[in-house]
Amino acid sequence: MGRKRRGKPIHGWLVIDKPADMTSTDVVGRVRRLMDAAKAGHAGTLDPMATGVLPLALGEATKTVSFAMDRTKTYRFTVRWGIATDTDDAEGKETARSEVRPEPEAIAAVLPRFLGQISQVPPAYSAIKVQGERAYDLAREGEEVVLAARTVTIHALRLVDLPDRDHAVMEADCGKGTYMRALARDIAVALGTVGHLSTLCRTRVGPFLLDDAIGLHQLEALVARGEASSALLPVDAPLDDIPAVTLTEPEAHRMRRGQPVSLLRRSDRDRLAGLSPDDRTGGVVLARVNLLPVALARLEGAELKPVRVLNLQSQDA
Repeated sequence: MGRKRRGKPIHGWLVIDKPADMTSTDVVGRVRRLMDAAKAGHAGTLDPMATGVLPLALGEATKTVSFAMDRTKTYRFTVRWGIATDTDDAEGKETARSEVRPEPEAIAAVLPRFLGQISQVPPAYSAIKVQGERAYDLAREGEEVVLAARTVTIHALRLVDLPDRDHAVMEADCGKGTYMRALARDIAVALGTVGHLSTLCRTRVGPFLLDDAIGLHQLEALVARGEASSALLPVDAPLDDIPAVTLTEPEAHRMRRGQPVSLLRRSDRDRLAGLSPDDRTGGVVLARVNLLPVALARLEGAELKPVRVLNLQSQDA
């Protein structure tokens, strides 16, 4: 006899305002226990010291996590000039000092260098694997970690505030895989000094905004009142930028069984003709019936073939 699955089949997204000094995995575990959810995951790790938007997927929403992770993210962060650390943030050990404090005009002038596709060397203390081991584990054991540079995309970079000579507050809109710790470090070097990230808050992940996020204590209160479902967003919440196709009930039934359906409506075929596997969404569309998500699917010729079937009932949407 198979082991009975624990937890309730809860489906949807929760936008959590992650507190400092908790790992993203710890937040997932706490929410899963609070909600008594059978399945949960997050869309993009935040460092323990970081706060802000941590989108959590429950149940069938976990099948859409990759789409949330690929969306543009916005971070507000503070650079502390004059001190470098081995982790590139405030939690590390000091490795260098500089008396240079950049002027506001110099900071504003250097930021455009970091726009677009840039080459970035991730911090040694990161979750990137080196020969099967996490880089941060090797670094903590005293091993020298040299990570290869990777290409990341920064769409916008703004100087927000200069509270004093030692600190600058900035905001960045960026793509997947961008390290704010590395960005703070590299901006300081470009200005002829050293620096590290002293605060970090993620304010947006695609459609998920900090203004809409709830704290863990708020969630606990909702659970205690039996109102936790009021905080749930739909399973397709991160899919607002991909095309949708409406199915008939018989078509939806076939697709739920993993079978392709013929896309007979010319208007749909014409609208989806330009989709490519090289697009951000991989050429995937959202198939639904009566606004209920049925599957993530891909158009091949005149057929719509399911990629990930979403096992939802109308009350779960």
